[in-house]
Amino acid sequence: MFDIKENLKNLPDTPGVYLHKDHLGQVIYVGKAVNLKRRVSSYFQNSKNHTDKVRAMVSHISEFEYITCNTEMEALILECNLIKKYQPKYNVLLRDDKTYPYIKVTINEEYPRVLKTRVISNDGAKYFGPYSDVKAVNDIIDLLNKIYMLKRCSHQSFPDGYKPCLNFHIRKCCGVCRGDFPKDEYREKIDKVIDFLNGKRKELLQYVTSRMEDASEKMNFEKAAVFRNYLEAINSLSEVQRVTMVSGKDFDIVLPLKSDDNSIVVMFTVRDGKLSGRETFNMTAEINEDTSNITAEFIKQYYVNFINPPKEIVLEELPDGYEMISEYLSKDRPYKVRFTVPERGDKKALLDLAKRDRLELAKTMDIKIQSEKEKTDSIHNALRVLTGMDKSSYRVESYDISNTNGVDTVGAMVVFEDLKPVRKDYRRFKIKTIEGQNDYGALEEMLRRRFTRLLEDDRSFNIKPDVILMDGGLGQVTSAYKIMDELGISLAIYGMAKDDKHRTRALINRDGEELYLREYPLLFRYCGTIQEEVHRFAIEYHRSLRHRSVIGSLLDEIEGIGPKKRNLLLSHFGSIDRIKTLTVSELAEVQGITRANAEKIREFFDKKNAK
Repeated sequence: MFDIKENLKNLPDTPGVYLHKDHLGQVIYVGKAVNLKRRVSSYFQNSKNHTDKVRAMVSHISEFEYITCNTEMEALILECNLIKKYQPKYNVLLRDDKTYPYIKVTINEEYPRVLKTRVISNDGAKYFGPYSDVKAVNDIIDLLNKIYMLKRCSHQSFPDGYKPCLNFHIRKCCGVCRGDFPKDEYREKIDKVIDFLNGKRKELLQYVTSRMEDASEKMNFEKAAVFRNYLEAINSLSEVQRVTMVSGKDFDIVLPLKSDDNSIVVMFTVRDGKLSGRETFNMTAEINEDTSNITAEFIKQYYVNFINPPKEIVLEELPDGYEMISEYLSKDRPYKVRFTVPERGDKKALLDLAKRDRLELAKTMDIKIQSEKEKTDSIHNALRVLTGMDKSSYRVESYDISNTNGVDTVGAMVVFEDLKPVRKDYRRFKIKTIEGQNDYGALEEMLRRRFTRLLEDDRSFNIKPDVILMDGGLGQVTSAYKIMDELGISLAIYGMAKDDKHRTRALINRDGEELYLREYPLLFRYCGTIQEEVHRFAIEYHRSLRHRSVIGSLLDEIEGIGPKKRNLLLSHFGSIDRIKTLTVSELAEVQGITRANAEKIREFFDKKNAK
C-alpha cells in the first residue's frame, strides 16, 4: 500500500506540480508548489487550519504524485494544463477556453503588427509565449510599438489619398498608409522585434536602461518610472518557460526506468506545444534486460493501435532497429513517425526536465507499483465474477446517449483497460436513423454500428471488450443484448443504475438482478468513475454539435453565404466572435469570399449590433 507518511519524507524541496489521487487512482486535485515538500506536507498536518473543502479532499487522498519543474512559472503553466486535462473534483475549474496570452507578430501581412492574443491559429503568423504575466505582455507590446513606430491598425490596403490616423500625427506610427515608407526598412524593424522575442534582448535592454537613467538624471521621475516598468516587463518575459513551447507541435517523450524488482516506461505527452501530462506503464522484463530494448518493445506494442500516433517520439537514445520501427509505425499513414534525440533547444530542455522527474519517480516506483497491483487485483476479482472469465487484463466499454429534447442526438463510447481509461479508443457517434426522443433506439443504432465494424475487422473497432457497462438500467441492458443477439456476439453486459443523488448504486444484469455496490467499495468507485467519464464524453460531443449548429444557422442567414462559404470563414478565422469584429477588407482576404460577400457579412453584423 502507498504509505503517505513515508512518501512525504521523499518529497524534494523544489518547484513542481502535485496530483492527489483517490482509492482508484483518479486525480481529485492538482496544485502547484514553490516547495513541493512543504506544500504537500501541509495537507496532512493539523486539520484545524483547513477549510471544510480541504478536509473533505484530504479524507479521500490515498496517494499522490508529483512532477518537478525548473521554476515556479513552469509549475504554474503545467498546473493549468493538467487541470484542463483531468478536471479534478476539488479544483476550481474554469468554464471557458481562456489561457495564458501570447505575443503575435503578423508576418503573413505586408506590414506586420505586434499583438496580444490568447488563441493560436494556423494563419502564418509567429507566436511567442505563453506568458503568465499579462501586464508584462501589455507593457512589452506597448514598448515595441513605441520604439519601432509599428503599424497598429488592421487595414491591409490603402487607396490613393488615404489620410493617416492620429497615431501617425502623434509619432506613434511610421505611416505606412501614405505609401512612401520603404518596405525593407519596415521589415528590418520587424526582424528586430522577432530577435527580441527570441531572446536577443541586449540591444533593447541597453536602450531602455539609458532612457531610464537619462530621465532620472533630469529628475523626470514619472518618465523614469515608465521605463523602469518596461525593464521589469522585459525581465518577466525573459524567464524561460519550457513547459509550453513556441513551436506548438505534438510529440511524446518516452523514457525507460528500472529498479531491482520492476521495469516501467514513463511517457510525457506534449500536445500543441504544451507538456500536458505523464503516464507510467509497467513492463514485464528480465532483471538484466537492456533499457534500450525495453523502450523499443514499448513503442512497438503501445503505438501500433494508434490511429494517429504523434509524428515525433523523443528519446534519450535511439534503440537498435529504430529505422524499421519507424517504417512499421508509418505504414498506411500520411506521415512518417520519427524518433529523435535532441541535443539543443526547447525539446532538449523538455527532455532534461523529464529525465530529472524520472529520478524523483524512481524513489517511489516499487511502492507505487505494489499499490497499483493491489487495486488491479481487487478489480480483476470483481470483473472475473462479472464476466465468468479469468484473464490477466480486462477491457471494459461503456456507452451513453445525449440530446436536447430529441435534437442533435449523439452517442459516446469510452474504454477502460483495468483501472486506466484508454482515450485513444474513445469513439463518438452522430445518430443518423433515429428522430425525436428515443434513447433506446439511438443506443441500438450506436451499438449496431460499433459491433458491425468489429465483425468487419475495422481497424478502429477490432478489439472486442470483455464486459459492457451501460449508463442506465434494465432498459439499456435489454437494448444492448438485443443488438448482441442480432449480431451473434456473446458478451457480459450490465447496467449502472443510479440512486436519487445521481450516484451509481448497483449493477443490473439482463434478468433485472441487482448487485448493490455499497458492499464493494472499490468496485463502487470504479463504476462511478466510468459512468461519470462516459456521461462527460457524451455531453461534450453534444454541446460541440449544438454550438456548431447555432454558428452555422447564424451565418446561413446572410445572403450569398452557403455551407461552403460558411465553412471557409470558420476555418480561416476560427470563431463567429472573430468574424463579427472584422472589416470588409479582412473578410475579403479569404479565398472564395468576394468583396460583395464581405460587405453583406459586415452589413449583417452591423445591423445585429445596432439592435
